Amino acid sequence: MVADEAFDVVVIGSGMGGLAAARTIAQFGGERVLVLEQHYTLGGMTHEFSRAGRYRFGTGVHYLSADAGPFLDFMTDGRVQLQPLPDDFDMLHFPGFDFAVPSHRERFQSRLAEQFPDEARAIDRYFGAVRRAVAGLVARNVVASLPAPLRQLGLPIVERLSPATYRPLREQIDRSFRDPRLRAILTARWGLYGTPPASSAFGYHAAVPTTFFMNGTAHPVGGPKAINEITLEILGRQGVELRARQRVRRIAVERGRVRGVDVEDGVTGDRYHVRTSTVVSAGGVRNTYALLGPELRPRWARELAELPRESSAIMLFLGLDRSPAVFGPRGENHWFMPDLDDRDGVRRSLGNGVLYVSFASLNNPAARFHTVEALELVDPAAFDEWRATTGDERPDAYHRLKEELTERLLTRLEQRWPGLRDTVAFAELATPLSFETYQRSVRGSFYGLAATPERLRSPLAGPRTPVKGLVVAGQDAWGPGVVGALAGGLMAATAVLRPRQAGTMWRTIQARRPAAAPGTVWRGYLRVAQIEAVTPSIRSIRLEPMDGGPLPFTFLAGQYIKIDLPVAVEPIERSYSISSAPGAGRHVDIAVKREPNGLGSGFLHDDLEVGLALRVTGPQGEFTWNPGIDAAGGTLLLIAGGVGITPLISVLTAAADANHRGHVVLLAGYRTEDEIPFRDELEQLRSRLPGLEVVEFLTRPGEGWTGGRGRIGLEALRPYAADATRVHLCGPAPMMQDVIGLLTKLGVPRTAVRTEAFVSGGSRQTRREKAHAVALAAAEAGVDQFTIDVKDEDTAFPCAPGQTVLDAANEARFPFPQSCGEGACGTCRVRVLSGRYETDTRGLFSTEEITAGWLLACQTLPTEDLLIAS
Repeated sequence: MVADEAFDVVVIGSGMGGLAAARTIAQFGGERVLVLEQHYTLGGMTHEFSRAGRYRFGTGVHYLSADAGPFLDFMTDGRVQLQPLPDDFDMLHFPGFDFAVPSHRERFQSRLAEQFPDEARAIDRYFGAVRRAVAGLVARNVVASLPAPLRQLGLPIVERLSPATYRPLREQIDRSFRDPRLRAILTARWGLYGTPPASSAFGYHAAVPTTFFMNGTAHPVGGPKAINEITLEILGRQGVELRARQRVRRIAVERGRVRGVDVEDGVTGDRYHVRTSTVVSAGGVRNTYALLGPELRPRWARELAELPRESSAIMLFLGLDRSPAVFGPRGENHWFMPDLDDRDGVRRSLGNGVLYVSFASLNNPAARFHTVEALELVDPAAFDEWRATTGDERPDAYHRLKEELTERLLTRLEQRWPGLRDTVAFAELATPLSFETYQRSVRGSFYGLAATPERLRSPLAGPRTPVKGLVVAGQDAWGPGVVGALAGGLMAATAVLRPRQAGTMWRTIQARRPAAAPGTVWRGYLRVAQIEAVTPSIRSIRLEPMDGGPLPFTFLAGQYIKIDLPVAVEPIERSYSISSAPGAGRHVDIAVKREPNGLGSGFLHDDLEVGLALRVTGPQGEFTWNPGIDAAGGTLLLIAGGVGITPLISVLTAAADANHRGHVVLLAGYRTEDEIPFRDELEQLRSRLPGLEVVEFLTRPGEGWTGGRGRIGLEALRPYAADATRVHLCGPAPMMQDVIGLLTKLGVPRTAVRTEAFVSGGSRQTRREKAHAVALAAAEAGVDQFTIDVKDEDTAFPCAPGQTVLDAANEARFPFPQSCGEGACGTCRVRVLSGRYETDTRGLFSTEEITAGWLLACQTLPTEDLLIAS
């Protein structure tokens, strides 16, 4: 047993319900919050998994309301981006006929009336009943979140005022309509909350498929993991501690009040106790009460046993070697119903029940490889005989059944889309035992408590519990689905927070989020709108907002963006200069040179297609020129080597847009004439900038070349050095190193020279490898810390082996000039006076400066004590 810890609040489970409770309690209550997750991945049903080195699959988010509402907007700070599904977003397939469900309630209602004119008045009455049932469900859930005396008083009143909310779905439909086809259409899609029509409460059906998805539907750009990553990043900023692979064994209770939790570390096997007076459990009602220990558990055993058992599912994950669009689907979901009355629910033979099929890759413009997911809700009892086994220990009979079910489902898909089977490159089937293993859900019931009238009447189905300090979050606190779980987390937070804090929370959730301030670093998806060859080895790529509107960020000329490139399951990050002008407003352009064996540039040249969404972070960098601030007298000298001209094109265009009248000189070096990029742009800029002088140099000039020859040397720079008040230099590292030395000889102040050198993710990986090697060597030598002394500052700070000088300075809160942190901008210049180190200068220093000890703090790893001058 490791030493005890103490937190104000412990949250069990990292699904959206648990994360929503954790964030709001930390943000509005100022509490220290610990989140414990038994799985190795945080995020619950918003996380994804990968297979075959290229396919990514979601586990629970297939589609959302296009108006995801204030809850999801709050949890992601308004940053989640949604891609609309086709207008007819759900295709229902019955024996003998199909029906397309449109994405808005008015069109849905009109389409039903057109196809069933004899039932038009009944349809109107039905949608009126839907509105009342949803209002009743909301009222019931709000009352269920109140203290016990108010719950006991209010819940019977809600049922009397809204009986349809509690009525079984089958009964409500049968009393409303005569036509069996109309009944079938309106009871379909119960798979969105997991309880068949014969036993589900009408309130849930009215709320989920009939209301929530009637404001348009959408899929998160970047997949469910986009929601996950944004949410976890925000929680980190709120100071919430998140731990994966931590299984809570018991909730400790003394005299009716929570005193802590006993936890087992899934990595080390160690057990420890966390003292707390408040536990928020997002693991489901059944799991929560099971953690209370044998002395308390029997008190609620009867009430839990009376709640109907939940369904689970089999789910087939398919990876395809081509787009499923060739067979007809455009991104809509498909529901296959074996019959009209659907009386059997989940009791049909496995593989022959109601089948839901989604095409996530058609709705996620960031998906490079295509996937299909097919889900059939089943009775988990069909797998009970193998419940006591785990993983590879399961017998051959279980694996044979999985193979048979895979073939059965593939056959059903092939019947609808002939030829689809031949495109399947990967197939894997999950069963209720899979969901139980990875989610710890009871019998694999990933929708939580069954959506039945009995659940609505149960005092256990809600955030409040009889144990003081114990609150339930997630689906069982509000309703099924990711957004339902999120709402349950907010209701749990309401029960924990003081009234004034809860009021502030709800006002904040409802408030419109402010737009990002100018210059703020933005992260999200942009769509590839245009690809153009600039030279045989350079491509210009235009990125636009997903909705075609204005850019979600502003930038200065000379800045760059980082792009996550989907070269494999895990993307690689690369940095690229912006070549377009800040005034473009609705797009951002980059230019990419193909590098030999370059993973990123190879993808952008060979595999990138118009329409693909790429995740972008930016703008970043201090290699900037602002005509309103930096347009002083003297010469603006721009020096480029090869594709290093990219940010300088942005500077020149910004100068032209600002009607700049000063002297601007561009010296650009290339190997051959056909490698000169942006020729048309430069020709236009000459006419717009009367003070522009362009001199191009070739190291391999052809016949008839009249420009400069050789490298940009001392004589090429001399005519402009004396009057140069600002120099921007960008190009290959050796070229930059030489030019910096030449400018120094010509008397150009070092402070007047701005440099830019981009580094790839591969280079950063090299630094990590170097850091690991430095740490290992120090450990073998018995060294656990270096000391960095700062000359004339009477200051020293520690540096752990494998830590950069910049990271150590930041950790010690020693003020250090910095910007990008990756060796691109040269801002964190530092001089090492003594001591040994590993470093990479990135070509941002002259040979003389390197000899004098100048280097980049963000790229320098001490291997012994250092003396530096900042």
